[in-house]
Amino acid sequence: MNWLGSLQQLGRAVMLPTMVLPAAAILLSVGSLPWNAWGLGVVGEVSTVAGHGIFYFLPYLFAVGVALGLSNQAGQAGLAALAGIVIYDQVTKHFGDGTVQPASLIGIILGAFAGGMHNRFKSIKLPEILQFFGGSRFVLLIVGLCSALFSCFMLWLAPILQQGLNSIATWEYSLGGFGLFIYGVLYRVLVAFGLHHLLNNVFWFQLGTYETPSGQIVQGDLPRFFAGDPSAGFFMAGLFPIMMFAIPAIALAIIQEAREDLKPQIRKTFLTSALVCFLTGVSEQIEFAFLFAAPYLFIVHAVMSGVAMWLSYWLDIRHGFSYSAGVIDYILNFHLSENAWKLIPIGILYGLVYYFLFRWAIRTFKIPTPGREEGSMLEDWVGNIPYQAPLILEALGGKSNIVQVEACITRLRLTVHDDRLIDTGAMKNLGSAGLIKLGGGNVQVVFGTYSELIREEIAKLLERDLQQVLFAAPVQGKMLPIEEVPDQIFAAKLVGDGVAFVPERGELVSPVFGTIMHLYPTMHALGISTREGLEVLLHIGIDTSQLKGHFEAFVQEGDTVEPGQLLIKFDLAVLREQAASLTTPMVITNPDRVKSWSFAPFKQVKKGQASVMSVVLYDRNVGGVE
Repeated sequence: MNWLGSLQQLGRAVMLPTMVLPAAAILLSVGSLPWNAWGLGVVGEVSTVAGHGIFYFLPYLFAVGVALGLSNQAGQAGLAALAGIVIYDQVTKHFGDGTVQPASLIGIILGAFAGGMHNRFKSIKLPEILQFFGGSRFVLLIVGLCSALFSCFMLWLAPILQQGLNSIATWEYSLGGFGLFIYGVLYRVLVAFGLHHLLNNVFWFQLGTYETPSGQIVQGDLPRFFAGDPSAGFFMAGLFPIMMFAIPAIALAIIQEAREDLKPQIRKTFLTSALVCFLTGVSEQIEFAFLFAAPYLFIVHAVMSGVAMWLSYWLDIRHGFSYSAGVIDYILNFHLSENAWKLIPIGILYGLVYYFLFRWAIRTFKIPTPGREEGSMLEDWVGNIPYQAPLILEALGGKSNIVQVEACITRLRLTVHDDRLIDTGAMKNLGSAGLIKLGGGNVQVVFGTYSELIREEIAKLLERDLQQVLFAAPVQGKMLPIEEVPDQIFAAKLVGDGVAFVPERGELVSPVFGTIMHLYPTMHALGISTREGLEVLLHIGIDTSQLKGHFEAFVQEGDTVEPGQLLIKFDLAVLREQAASLTTPMVITNPDRVKSWSFAPFKQVKKGQASVMSVVLYDRNVGGVE
């Protein structure tokens, strides 16, 4: 595995434990309410203790979370990591002077070690008399023993490491606004590779130390902010104008520059994305809409983000968040902030600059953002994920190409055997906002906030051995629902069920592996029997059976065919003039064999494009019923 792919996996794993931080922020905000005045002081005390408790045990959460993330959610790895950090806590507490305590960095190290040991030794076989300690139990044993040795070593090394981190923090703070500018630019650039979590972990959870009035030591800009450190919050404040105003303004610019015929769908998709970003700070679906189309514009965006960080420092603004810089965190944590009201006018100014800048750039440089070309339109995933997942899996190279599939908030993070097998065009048509190949088979596919749901559906498909048939596009043109065929027999599904196409070129290719079972004398239609027993009818145009001499077949009955193989050439110009319609149905004439159907988005397709339709078959042994 290459180093960039390894960092991708570590970045995803590090992000997992932070999902609990919004709960801490809510508890602390609830605890700050005037419960004593209401005669319910115990409520405030419980909420405050619970919120600070999450931050206190954050190293434990990092240990378990990183181990789970690196071991594909293996419980044994998480348990081993938990045991490791418990051992570390007890050894350093007993033999140390109190200055060495579990930290987020230690949790990450032990979690990564436990995850790596699980992946390496989960199937180890020992001699028969020792096999009780084999397999996953060996992971618990080796991590426990190594954690004890690691703890002893850290009694000497931890003070040196902490001194080094403090020196880095001092140097970073000495740079003032310029240091924050560098951080802001790096943060935005690393978003493109999904590695920003690693950068954030250093600044948010490692750099800087603060001792609370109760004597507790907390580290990192984020925990220190919630602990009341008056010097914390600078590495988060400048992100609020970007997330709450600038990036939603990009979405509005994309909507305004979309084609009029595509604007309704673009408006629906990007208004939702803008609202998600404004509320929660999840921005990647919008950013990836122009990242690949105009990388130079993304560089401008990165620099502007750095300037926002610098500006917030110059205006002495401190604010923080538990998850991301959306309005929810802005409101929840406002009582802990300093000069946070200034972020609103800054954000409004940034929103106006971004809106007019992006509209001008998209129009002037003809940037193909979503809605500027039909193939770039993102899809509405609600309710369709279980039906689209088989097509996404096929576009990823099929079941046999998947090594591991995980997800973070906005993207699938995959390891595949061969990233050349991924159909980038099909992924785009299926709703992907962007695809990044990091090398070594490590791939990221941005699907927005539905990524985790897509991962779950793909995981189900990987676990089940389904009898499935995938269909490629038989022509180049536009795909339609079968109900829109201008012929009542096909539209009512009296012949069979399937889809239809309006061809743009006079070539028909095979959509499946199979055998030609029937070729009509006029060659305007043919039937294919697939290896799984499906009977597929391809009918070129409507009312074309009398148009003799305008079709040329390149196969005959009994021939075996494969997807993309040329079947028939036809005179498109003549059919356009003389046929009732060019609409070409592709139907399964024995649909009683089909258990479930999946369709790609009904839009432009290329000849031989895989996969535009997927069906799961009933088991032959049960007679078509479950």
